[in-house]
Amino acid sequence: MNWKNVLLIGAVSLLPASIMAQANILNAKKPEQIGVRTEAQKALDNDAPLEYGYVDDRDILWSKTVWETIDLDERVNFPLYYPIDTVDIGSDRRSLYDVLIKNLKNGDLEDVYVDSYFTEKRKFSDLAATLRKVDTTDMGYEQINAGEPLSPEFVNQRDLTAADIEEYRIKGIWYFDKRQGELKYRLLGIAPVAPDVNFIDDESMDPSEAKVELFWVWYPSARQILHEAKVFNQRNSAQPISFDMLLNARRFNGVIYREDNVHGDRKVTDYIADNALFQLLEAQRIKEAIRDREQDMWAY
Repeated sequence: MNWKNVLLIGAVSLLPASIMAQANILNAKKPEQIGVRTEAQKALDNDAPLEYGYVDDRDILWSKTVWETIDLDERVNFPLYYPIDTVDIGSDRRSLYDVLIKNLKNGDLEDVYVDSYFTEKRKFSDLAATLRKVDTTDMGYEQINAGEPLSPEFVNQRDLTAADIEEYRIKGIWYFDKRQGELKYRLLGIAPVAPDVNFIDDESMDPSEAKVELFWVWYPSARQILHEAKVFNQRNSAQPISFDMLLNARRFNGVIYREDNVHGDRKVTDYIADNALFQLLEAQRIKEAIRDREQDMWAY
């Protein structure tokens, strides 16, 4: 290999990955055609998430519901967090939070709830106090006290963005399917977690105590939305994967913080307080108990 080939390979490797990952780039006659799939491509693509198989209640020999935390500071979880700056990147690449908020605003994402038990439904208009902080400055209060109309420049507005999301919390169920003879996992819900917007810039608040669950999404009804939203594949930019595939394949690292139990599904921190190491060990114990259950199914 001569030096010209070396330079050519180096130049290609430095091309923006967002350009290389877009559809129809090699057949585009104009830049506007990049990322637009042809009718033939649409016909050949199986543009639907892989359907879950039907599981009868009588086929579930054993099950365990767990709640997990996905820390976005961990490198393996970066595909759920980035990109946070969408100014200099194509519209086909968005973070998971941007995908959820966009579809929540336009009404495509309907099954949104207050907590992980999915009992109280919410709309985007109901989440204004959770996602936005509106504060009036001292000059604004002086205008109000003087009987004058409040000027817009004296109103500070702070919206939560993808950069503010610190973790995701998911709820799922591990179950042993006796018909197929294997342990399986089914994701039920996912929630973005961020600092409380009212105290997001308050340095006196403990960061761990200021985190709140913004909303819970019933995952099965959001699969089509997450299937259409693609995740950057670091190993092969020509073959992006969907958020639905990433989550169902459990291509992330999660730590169990709660399980269903006789104590009202209490959290690990409720009975192991002020000791992060023991909390991690307890999460590992719960995970190992689930694995041992699968092994015990085959022990006669």
